[in-house]
Amino acid sequence: MPGYVAEFGKDGRRVETDGRLDAAAFHRNHQPIWAVLDRVLGDRSGEVLEAGSGTGQHVVYFARQHPDIVWWPSDLNEAHLKSIAAWRAHAGLDNVRAPLRIDLTDPAWCSEMGGAGPGQLLAVFCANVIHIAPWRVAEGLFAGSARYLRADGLLLLYGPFKRGGRHTAPSNAIFDSSLRATDAEWGIRDIADLETLAAKVGLKLREIVDMPANNLVLVFERG
Repeated sequence: MPGYVAEFGKDGRRVETDGRLDAAAFHRNHQPIWAVLDRVLGDRSGEVLEAGSGTGQHVVYFARQHPDIVWWPSDLNEAHLKSIAAWRAHAGLDNVRAPLRIDLTDPAWCSEMGGAGPGQLLAVFCANVIHIAPWRVAEGLFAGSARYLRADGLLLLYGPFKRGGRHTAPSNAIFDSSLRATDAEWGIRDIADLETLAAKVGLKLREIVDMPANNLVLVFERG
């Protein structure tokens, strides 16, 4: 799985002495994302895995809002894993677990799944990952979600997406071109392609939620 367009900690933003990184996007989107998660997850309990946690700020914020859920952050980048662990220690929350090193190109994700890691998952949340990664990352994300979600579990994706082969805004089209110029395997994904991928592993699209800044949340459930 390749690196990020702008690896956190190398984008000019402050890095704390304990390794905590800060993402500008977190400050813009954590509240609208939580509004969707809060509605979808409601008063349910269980375990939620965040695939590609980046700095770790989102998972800590979510855990504060819903203490009845056990939150599992994950990433592949070592600096991100250090930041997640530092944010977890800084927050001191009982319902945030140590970060898992997950390679989403592997449908099994990591050896801890089904063992020392989470059990059957209430949800998998993944923000701003599949457009800055090759398609095989999306394939592994869906395959792993289908494997580990419980019967009523949900896969929630946040980010920019195309609808019916078209970008939802000119700015997304420009962003898509820059992604593909960086790596030909990257790019904003079309919802229809994700629906096809989901169907192959027994998932289906339940809901599309419009978000600020021309982003969407896609909610998948078992078919």
